Parts: sequence; C-alpha cells; structure tokens
Amino acid sequence: MRAVILGGTDTDLLVDLLAYRAADVRALLPVLADVGSPVLVSSRAVYVDPAGRHVNSDDPPHFPDPVREDTPTVPSASDAVDPFTREGYAPAKAGAERAALDSGLPVTVLRPAKVHGRWARTARTRPFVTAMAAGAERIDLAAGHAVDQLTAASNTAALIETVAADPAARILNTADPDTPDAAQIVAAIGARLGWHGTLDLLAPCSDGDPDRGHNPWRSAHPFVLDTSAAIELGYQPVGTTLDLLVEEVD
Repeated sequence: MRAVILGGTDTDLLVDLLAYRAADVRALLPVLADVGSPVLVSSRAVYVDPAGRHVNSDDPPHFPDPVREDTPTVPSASDAVDPFTREGYAPAKAGAERAALDSGLPVTVLRPAKVHGRWARTARTRPFVTAMAAGAERIDLAAGHAVDQLTAASNTAALIETVAADPAARILNTADPDTPDAAQIVAAIGARLGWHGTLDLLAPCSDGDPDRGHNPWRSAHPFVLDTSAAIELGYQPVGTTLDLLVEEVD
C-alpha cells in the first residue's frame, strides 16, 4: 500500500481494510499525510456493554439501545496480541483505531456490523443458497426471530463517498437502515432464488442438537448500531438489507 501512495501524487482517498492492529496503522503513517481522506475500516466488535461483554465474550453482550460511537470499547491490545484469534480480534482492532486517531490526521474510522455483499469471502448466505439451489424441500432454522444487524458493502461505499468529501478525524458506525430477523433474511434469499420449499423455524433446543438449523445471524440479544452521526453528515443508504442482500445471493 505504501508503494501505491508513493507511486502516485495527490491521493484523494485511501480505504484501509487490511489494518488489524496498531502496528499495521503505524507502518502507513509516514505516507498517510499525503492522503486527502484516509478511512480505516474497523468493527463493531470493539464495543462493550455495561457489563463489559463484547461479541467474542463467552457470554453475549446485551445492548438495550442502539449503540452509539461513544459507547465504551475493549482496551487496546499490544502488538504482541494475535488479531486473528477470538480473544485478540477486538482488542487489536481497538489498537488500530487508537493509532489512527492519535496520529493527528483526518482519519475516519468505520465500525460495520456483520458485512454482506457481492463476492463476500465468507458469505453467510451460502449454505442457504446452496440448499435452495439444490432443490431442498425443507430448511431448518434455529432462532428465526433473532435480530443481528447487517452492513451492506454498498451502503458502506456510499458512506465512504460522503466522508471523502469532508475529511475529519472521527468514528462512524456503518449499518443497514433496517433490522430484519433471520427468518426474514432466509425468506428473502428464497424469494430471490424462486425457492418454494418450507422454512421450519425450530424451537430452542428442540431435539438437543445444537448444530441443527444453523443460523449465522443468531444473536441472544439484538445488536443494533446507531447511525445518526453518519446521517447528519449527509449520508444516505443505498438500500435496506433485504434490498441489497441479492447482491451477495446472485
């Protein structure tokens, strides 16, 4: 990335999706001063609830209200922490944020929820698309009424376009404007694929098999991000989760 910046002039925008820890950000600081609007993509995983729980805790967090950007976060990790572990991911991301915001540069830090979009590397829709495309007559789904807000890549791109025109050091949540439950998401996948099977919503622990009805959007408590700060900057979502989910399904 340094070579990309040094090889050009007057870089207007740089979106960093690769920084997982403070050291990654510090490696770019010598050249970021030449970028008009640097953007660092972090994660909602950094947030902690009033009891200190976060998304990778043994006990799930409980946020009674939509989570604002000034909500407390996990402590920043040292460079020795592995960001590619369950325990290290959130603290390492918090460290990357801190390094960016302490730099004095106009870095916008974005905190998305569960990301979906075209060419997603770990598409949560994949098992459902695979089953429906194979002609499954019935699909089991556990915790179908669970709500775990998503973030479309297209909506984040629109937010990046907004902040690029007004660079500043800040933190912004990025999330879709709607909060469909898991059953609505699977139904939308089926509608896109013309699937006419039956979605069987399982009762909790109906047969003692924790893997039956795997639900990648399962959440013990709703986790919703407050995006009013982005809206106040003039950002307008491209669409809702149910509108934009088709980009990943296709």
